[in-house]
Amino acid sequence: MDALFWKDLITVTMTLFAIIDIIGNLPIFIDLYRTWGSLPHIRTTIYSAGFMVAFWLAGDSILALVGIDVHSFAIAGAIVIFIIAIEMILGVHLFKDDGSTGKDSEMSRAMVPLTFPLIAGPGTLTTILSLKAHYSNTIILIGILINMAIIWIVLSLIPRLQKFIKPGVLAVLRRLFGVILMAIAVKMFLGNLFQLLQSL
Repeated sequence: MDALFWKDLITVTMTLFAIIDIIGNLPIFIDLYRTWGSLPHIRTTIYSAGFMVAFWLAGDSILALVGIDVHSFAIAGAIVIFIIAIEMILGVHLFKDDGSTGKDSEMSRAMVPLTFPLIAGPGTLTTILSLKAHYSNTIILIGILINMAIIWIVLSLIPRLQKFIKPGVLAVLRRLFGVILMAIAVKMFLGNLFQLLQSL
């Protein structure tokens, strides 16, 4: 493996890491942990990896199969992110459990909102599609797997991390990151809406 391979691998890995923003999402994960009493970190990692690999292999075809373009998909994800931001800022809970219990409940929570849109959201998935135009499949796959390992480690450490963050500090962080998340959602919504209107 030459220097170019390692350079490209670092670039792809860091790009995905920045888009996923697992560190920036820590207040959200801690808040969800305190609400639910646990986080399905194994299922979330597996589902997130599945989403990313599926889009890496056939993202355009998957969306085309159901008649959805990338920009519409991103707009839908932006709306979900916006709702999560409202929850964080106002301290309300708009996402309700579907009444399932046990493994079904864990599966539901791991899918929404943990996997989508927080980890394997529209920003991450569209980024993977963009990376395919510039980097080899091997590099992209390794970059995804490295990020999945980081996600698993961070989510598994949430029970310990939340003990060191006082409720008052968490409340401030939750609202701060809620505003940031809302701004990201608005930017994503408007940017993709503009692109969608241009394509019509």
